[in-house]
Amino acid sequence: MTILVTGAAGFIGCNNVLALNRQGITDVVAVDNLAKAEKFLNLAKCRISDYFDKVDFIERVRKGTAPVPEAIFHQGACSDTMQTDGRYMMQNNYRYTLELFEWAQELRIPFIYASSAATYGASSTFVEAIENEGPLNVYGYSKYLFDQVLRSRMSGLKAPVVGLRYFNVYGPHEQHKGRMASVAFHQYFQFKKEGRVKLFEGCQGYANGAQMRDFVYVDDVVDVAMHFMTAGVSGIFNCGTGRAQPFNDVALTVVNSLSGKKHTLEEAVAEGLIEYITFPEALKGKYQSFTQADLTKLREAGCDVSFKTVQEGTSKYMQYLSNAYPTGELL
Repeated sequence: MTILVTGAAGFIGCNNVLALNRQGITDVVAVDNLAKAEKFLNLAKCRISDYFDKVDFIERVRKGTAPVPEAIFHQGACSDTMQTDGRYMMQNNYRYTLELFEWAQELRIPFIYASSAATYGASSTFVEAIENEGPLNVYGYSKYLFDQVLRSRMSGLKAPVVGLRYFNVYGPHEQHKGRMASVAFHQYFQFKKEGRVKLFEGCQGYANGAQMRDFVYVDDVVDVAMHFMTAGVSGIFNCGTGRAQPFNDVALTVVNSLSGKKHTLEEAVAEGLIEYITFPEALKGKYQSFTQADLTKLREAGCDVSFKTVQEGTSKYMQYLSNAYPTGELL
């Protein structure tokens, strides 16, 4: 069985390939962009049968010379919500997705692609319907636009197509993401270097660190994607835990996991283990202070993945990072 994974050297893509490997699938065609050469470290952990640069691969698709897979996991995208080059974002996230989608339809094979909770923008209702959507940045718009393509084509699909709206994903193999890596990732290194972690102060009516997100562990995200490889259904589905938890929960779990103690939030703040910093001007008006996936459609599609809480997932992640980077320095 040949499986294509785009973004295979990236965060979710790498974990996707590893999940396929655990199922005994090693005929994996990996597509990515290694302009950041250090991303090869993720690929080196995977078993793949071939690698293509993303530009080379789409040219092969156009010419009819690309290797033919039996399913496509399209995890590749620019996920930088602060990206201001709209032309690049739309070409990379929208147009590339559209071409792969058309190819998958011609081949009549399943196409599972990365959408995003960023499509909801400032909405407080996270149900997969256009009336709840309104992206706040061009990244969210690039995902939103392709979701509309899928909706318009749903009745005439020749093979299953699934868009997964990822909420706040965190976990192993995100070290190359820089500022876009998860809060838990950054806080591990902050604590190792400074003995404390940092969070944004309150905004939009929320107290310090009390903004709430649906934080979802990457292994659970990949389990959802793997479910849809053989589910035989199409649609746009939320991919989160269904629970909103405050950033304070992440910070406190990091502190307690790495210190070996059981501080309360109040104790951690009083002891200077959690520090609140000024909310960035650049994020004002573009920031989701609350997200919580509605899982109704996901469960109706037969996906019964059990999602870890912030405390469960972050504790596991801190153990991974402690083993991978014991000195608190990126290799």
